[in-house]
Amino acid sequence: MASASSKKVIFAALIGNSLIALTKFIAFFITKSSAMLSEGVHSVVDTGNQVLLLYGLHRAKRPADEQFPFGHGKEVYFWGFVVAITIFTIGAGVSIYKGVHHILHPVPILNPTINYIVLACAFAFEGAAWYFAFTEFTKAKGKWGYFQAVQRGKDPSMFVVLFEDSAAMLGIIAAFIGIFLSQVTGNYVYDGIASVVIGLILAGTAVWLAYEIKGLLIGESARPEIVKSIKEIAASYPKIKHVNEVLTLHMGPEFILLNLSVDFADTVSVGDIEETIARLDRHIKQTYPKIKRVFVEAEARQAQDVEV
Repeated sequence: MASASSKKVIFAALIGNSLIALTKFIAFFITKSSAMLSEGVHSVVDTGNQVLLLYGLHRAKRPADEQFPFGHGKEVYFWGFVVAITIFTIGAGVSIYKGVHHILHPVPILNPTINYIVLACAFAFEGAAWYFAFTEFTKAKGKWGYFQAVQRGKDPSMFVVLFEDSAAMLGIIAAFIGIFLSQVTGNYVYDGIASVVIGLILAGTAVWLAYEIKGLLIGESARPEIVKSIKEIAASYPKIKHVNEVLTLHMGPEFILLNLSVDFADTVSVGDIEETIARLDRHIKQTYPKIKRVFVEAEARQAQDVEV
C-alpha cells in the first residue's frame, strides 16, 4: 500500500475530524449531553492520531545511518501502535468514565435538536471520509479479501484510519440512540449508557489495532508467495545445488530484508560463487523492488540441516 495513498486518506480524515470535533464540543456546551461529549473526545483523539500517523510516515522516510543501518521504516509501525494506545486510554477511558458518571448522576439534555443536527452532519462527514478511505483501501488490497488485507498488509496507516472512521460512525449511531431514548422516555440515564457504549466501541477498535500492528513491530516475514518465488528464483541457477532457507523481514512497508542460505555445487569456484551471488542479488531486487538488502549465505545442506 503506497504511502502516497495513505497520506491522502490521513489528510482527508484529519480535516474532517478537526471540523467535526469543533462542532461536537459546541453542541456539548449548549446541550450538556454526555454522549455528545464522548463523541467530541472521540473526534479529538482521531484528529491527534492522524497527526501521529503523518509524523510516523515522515520519520519513516529518513535515510539509513550508522545507528539505524536498515533505515527508519518501522517508525510507521511504532506510531500506529501509539495510536492504538491513545484510542484505548484517552478515547475509551474518558468516554466510559463520563458515561458512568452520567448514569450515576443524570443531567437533562438541553435542546436535543442541536445534537441531532450535529450528529447528522458528523455522520455525513465521517461517511465521506470512510468512503474515501475504503475506496483507497480497496484499490491497495488487490485480490485479497478485506480481512485478509488487514492481516497480511504491511502498511498499517491506511487501515488504522479505516478502523477509526468505522468506529466513529458506530459511535455517532450510539450517541443518536442514547439522546433519542433520553428525550422520548425522559430518563437521561440512556445518554450516559450511550457514552459507555461509545467507549466500548473505541476500546474494541484499539485492541484490534494493537493486535494487528503487534506482529509488524515484532517483525513479520514477506508474504508466503514472495518467499516461495524467491526460493524458485534461487533454485533456477545451475550452480546452486539446493536452497536451504529463505528468511525475510519487513523493516517497513516498503523495505524487505532478505537472508538466503544456499548450497553451491562442490565444483563451483570462488569466482563463480561471487558472480552467481551478484546476479541473484540483481535478479531478486528487480523482481521485488521492496527487497532492498540481500544477504546470501553459502553453506552445505547437511550443515544447515544439523543447525535446524
